Amino acid sequence: MKNIIDFINSFLSRSGSYVFTTTIASRLLSFFASWIALQLIPNKELGVVIYAFQIIVFIIPMGGFGLNQGLLRYGSQLKSTEEKNALFLFILKKGILISLAITIILAITAYFLDFKLHETSFYLILLSTIITSSFIFEIIKIQFRLQKNNKLFSLAELSYNILLVIFVFTLSYNFNELGYAISLIITPLITSLIFISKLHIQWKKHLKLSLIDVYFFRYGFFASLSNVTTQLLISIDIILIGFILKDMEMVTAFKYVSIVPYSLLFLSNVVITTDFVDFTEKINNSNYIKNYIKNYIKLFSLISAFCVLIIYLFGEVILSFFDENYTTYFSSLMVLTIGVSGILTFRGLFGNLLSSIGKTHINFITTTLALALNIILNYYFIPKYGILGAAFTSAIIMWFTGILSLIFFFYFYKKLYFNKV
Repeated sequence: MKNIIDFINSFLSRSGSYVFTTTIASRLLSFFASWIALQLIPNKELGVVIYAFQIIVFIIPMGGFGLNQGLLRYGSQLKSTEEKNALFLFILKKGILISLAITIILAITAYFLDFKLHETSFYLILLSTIITSSFIFEIIKIQFRLQKNNKLFSLAELSYNILLVIFVFTLSYNFNELGYAISLIITPLITSLIFISKLHIQWKKHLKLSLIDVYFFRYGFFASLSNVTTQLLISIDIILIGFILKDMEMVTAFKYVSIVPYSLLFLSNVVITTDFVDFTEKINNSNYIKNYIKNYIKLFSLISAFCVLIIYLFGEVILSFFDENYTTYFSSLMVLTIGVSGILTFRGLFGNLLSSIGKTHINFITTTLALALNIILNYYFIPKYGILGAAFTSAIIMWFTGILSLIFFFYFYKKLYFNKV
């Protein structure tokens, strides 16, 4: 227990309390925004927007071809503020151009795709504009982390979700599903405009950085592919439910049943977000990494058990908050929560540790294998069990990727640093 307390104290010393409290508030606000949309927009029409948005969500990490991930890892290794700012400027300019190109390609492709519902193509084209604004907002937050300014990072995240609630309510009330889509588009853009000046970057000052080479771009590219497949692992259930069952109400139901389990991922995200720069700086210190891993797993094993217990006791009450009819999906909620425990305890930690040692291509291999398995299992389980089948598949995949990431990390870490972990 003392080790866990020391781990928590170390986390708090890096302004982790700001990240934790604002992340909870942000998740609650995001939850509230989703609830507002459900109250104001009919399930079928909302399902069309959700379906299109899930396609965009797994493409978003490709914005900038992963240059944002390169900023996080390589920026952590730079010593001076001037170098970190120069890297940010390089990535901002290149990333915007790449993101715009991806947006144009996606919009053209969506125009020619033949969807069952014509509205899907329209919303896919409209929502594709999120790719660029999300990339800009993401690198602004990363730069705050590199500056070890977790307070501003937290404030940016909180502000985003406050604006999201305001826009979702205002625009959905007036323009229904179109307003909801517009709120998703403008929120990251406006938040970026508010916070970019707080980086205090000298925009005209440029430095030539030796770290920008083929390995830098390779790292970012595989990181983006890994994030794409990771997002697709979450989105694919909704996409396949819509494709196999051809029932947009089931798409909406699974989306809202999965909100609470997937929201629990913020617990590990908070810790990793706070600590990534720190443990990347100390990655060659095997004793530090060994102790970090032990304490993290102990802490999140307890947290996971507690989350499962809470959902078991109060899951139906939580589902009834969305819709009384959703209580029939309690089993799906329970299965997803058990699955999320695998990410909380293993995948969240070891996936990021693999990134910190430069093995983003291993994350890509892991998630690609998981994606193939996901599709196979979903085609078996969804026709047989409906959205419960999708929940079974997700739970299996979450534990599979977590354990596989653990195995890969220990294998490569021992090879790279020669010391036993």
